[in-house]
Amino acid sequence: MARMLAAKPYLQSACIRPDAQVDYDAYPYNIPAVKELGLLEFHADVTFLVGENGTGKSTLLEAIAVALDYSPQGGTRDFKVGGAESVSNLHENLRLARSFRKPRDGYFLRAESFFNVATFIDEIGDPTGYGATSLHGLSHGEVFMALLNNRFRGKGLYLLDEPEAALSPNRQLAALAAIHRLVEDKSQFIIATHSPILLSYPHAKIMLFDGTGLSEVAFEDTEHFAVTRDFLNHYPKRLEQLLTDAEND
Repeated sequence: MARMLAAKPYLQSACIRPDAQVDYDAYPYNIPAVKELGLLEFHADVTFLVGENGTGKSTLLEAIAVALDYSPQGGTRDFKVGGAESVSNLHENLRLARSFRKPRDGYFLRAESFFNVATFIDEIGDPTGYGATSLHGLSHGEVFMALLNNRFRGKGLYLLDEPEAALSPNRQLAALAAIHRLVEDKSQFIIATHSPILLSYPHAKIMLFDGTGLSEVAFEDTEHFAVTRDFLNHYPKRLEQLLTDAEND
């Protein structure tokens, strides 16, 4: 019997093209996670990119999005919001392996530039697809939940850059449930995040970006989980230590 091919993951892997002429002493190729990228294989459901600020998570996610023909500002592939003057050429040197089946839906969300995307949506007169008459009439958190619950239609590939930036803990839990509903509807997510709540999604692949490059880690082994658990379990002592150290600096 012939083996049935799975449609997901729609985006299977990313690597630097073997024939790419790059300077590994120049940005962004001097970032350890980019320099040591190797073959980054994505989970069929959810892949998380985690690490400290400056370790290359957003840089790589942006390059993947641009290589897939999304605007670096975000939105759908039909959106051309702003210029790409500040975008590195990493996207030109990526090789992306894709499924035989294209996703039916897709979106690139970056929290820091979504205001520009919301303005574009209002200007073209399309906020109703998000469940609103104007996205600027909603809070940042409400807009993101509108994306998840109304605009994301399933069977899609969704690239999210720090979606938790505007979400309360309760909203992060609601987002987790919405992500699961979309995964059950044959969607794939690649998410750069600092949220231990989002990172708890079962069976997700978590890729750690750090000074040595890239490595896969378990949820309980992430700094996000360890630091949050330690602080909540010992917060009076940790606060005392933190504030005492600040006074002595």
